[in-house]
Amino acid sequence: MGLLDRIQFAAAPVEPPEAIDVTERQELAILWPGGQRAVVPSKRLRDLCPCASCVEEGTGRKLLDPATIPDDVRPTSIQPVGNYAIQIFWSDGHSTGLYTWRALREASGLR
Repeated sequence: MGLLDRIQFAAAPVEPPEAIDVTERQELAILWPGGQRAVVPSKRLRDLCPCASCVEEGTGRKLLDPATIPDDVRPTSIQPVGNYAIQIFWSDGHSTGLYTWRALREASGLR
């Protein structure tokens, strides 16, 4: 094992979105710097919740069963968390997940 095998490189920071809105279809519309716009279905974003109730902390194994998410789940409120994430309060009563800019970008299908 060489030195480069032991070095962990930090991922480049992701710039925060310029705007986040909820569409008429209850999806998240995200405008990224540079004009890239993405729309993420609410059910998909709820399924990607990174909280400890939805994802096992030690292993990263998904605990949330997607079949338990209502088809009509929607955000009821969105709050900023520092300058790195948002907290989404969902219509199914869930609200403990923090969605980082990187997680939102990946959910948007952008890298």
